[in-house]
Amino acid sequence: MFACAAVLVAAVWLFTLLFRTHRSPNFPPGPRPIPIFGNLLELDLENPLADLRRLSKQYGNVYSVFIGSKPVVVLNGFQAIKEALVNKGNDFSGRAQDLMVNRAPGVILADYSSAWREQRRFGLMTLRNYGLGKDSMEQRILGEVNTLMKLMEQSLGQTLRPQLIFHCASSNIISQILFAQQHNYEHEFMKFFVTLFHETSKIINGRWGMLYDSFPFIRFLPLPFRRAFTLFQVIRDDSKKTRVRGKPRHLIDCYLDELDKRGDDGSSFSEENLLSLLLDFHFAGTDTTANTLLTAFLYLMNYPQVQERCQKEIDEVLDGKDQVRFEDRHEMHYTQAVLHEVQRVADTVPLHETFFQCKHFCLFLYFQSLFINTEQHIEHYCVCLLFVLQGTLIIPNLSSTLTEEGFGKTPPLQPHNFLNDEGQFVKPENFIPFSNLARMELFLIVVTLLRRFSFIWPEDGGTPDFTLFMGQPRPQTYGMKVQLRPTP
Repeated sequence: MFACAAVLVAAVWLFTLLFRTHRSPNFPPGPRPIPIFGNLLELDLENPLADLRRLSKQYGNVYSVFIGSKPVVVLNGFQAIKEALVNKGNDFSGRAQDLMVNRAPGVILADYSSAWREQRRFGLMTLRNYGLGKDSMEQRILGEVNTLMKLMEQSLGQTLRPQLIFHCASSNIISQILFAQQHNYEHEFMKFFVTLFHETSKIINGRWGMLYDSFPFIRFLPLPFRRAFTLFQVIRDDSKKTRVRGKPRHLIDCYLDELDKRGDDGSSFSEENLLSLLLDFHFAGTDTTANTLLTAFLYLMNYPQVQERCQKEIDEVLDGKDQVRFEDRHEMHYTQAVLHEVQRVADTVPLHETFFQCKHFCLFLYFQSLFINTEQHIEHYCVCLLFVLQGTLIIPNLSSTLTEEGFGKTPPLQPHNFLNDEGQFVKPENFIPFSNLARMELFLIVVTLLRRFSFIWPEDGGTPDFTLFMGQPRPQTYGMKVQLRPTP
């Protein structure tokens, strides 16, 4: 009996020794981890934002958790994120290279290096050659909006499901550059492609992606996350079938030509990096835009007074014009405020898509708020000096910047967050905006559709659910009714 107890104690001691997780002195505070799992059991792996907010209230804007045995520092609030990623950008410019999302890192997820600069330079140069950042891009977007309007005109008076069409529209816009292709929204390839990216994103951002990152020993088991890698392979193989060497039609052909030209010169060009580059640009150009559009019309239907005020401003600014131009945004202060407030409440990238890594041992100095007196507008701070070890994973919680002081929290949609006392559009410093392409798409699509149609919540639509699931409206299958507006 005594021998069995001794063996059990020894086994527990050995287990704890092998799988122990502990914080070094002056490492950011956080909840106590347990062996193997770390703090995973305290987090909702499908949608951890509420848990991250809870921990920030308990441990401050900079705290740590353990994902399995890996220490992770979570940054909350604009000042902490700016201190790490801007003021100390060189120290935190590393990228974790053993996560599911960066099996082949491409640009967004690549470590800052000569390979990253090489891939980024080639990608941006090629995109510009095919119209990104030029007036032709505006016309491509407006051309896609015309397709959207024709589809909506065919559905007047009916309940329309906007999820597929917004994703298809966003996909078509970026696909013209990446693949030189446009497809009908009912085309099997379009449905497959949109579903492919949706499923891949769901797998990576869900519990299976988290488990893959936490427990390397399960990566070779036939679990659902392996389907993501199968889906990635389909894109590359399908795109190579119609290629003619030396006659590039789009980014894929340009990349393969460059790969042929370089041969085995030791550069970063490879078919795996081509795949990752496509995923980077397509995700950046499709998912966030489509989900923001879904959020925009969810709110516009349920805040009809906001929709009507936007339409009034749009009619005034565009009076006598055939179509909207991106430069017209400077005269649409209220509409601009609404679109930025939609981006705030949509929170489409709540956790930065890049998980940074501390490149070497460094000190992290930041101000931690201790006490706030809202009536007298007094806030007390303490200076915190923390040690961040080399290789530590850094997760910027961008969602936290969108609910800080200065942004109203209730009711859900408050355009005045982006208006000054004179009613002019202003952008607070702690609002982290979209890329130029995404902002152009959002403005041109919403303004053109609001000029032509009114959008109404269906009578049988039930109570709208404004809950977001990692930047996506839930339920994702809400319907909308479309009515033609009188010609101004």
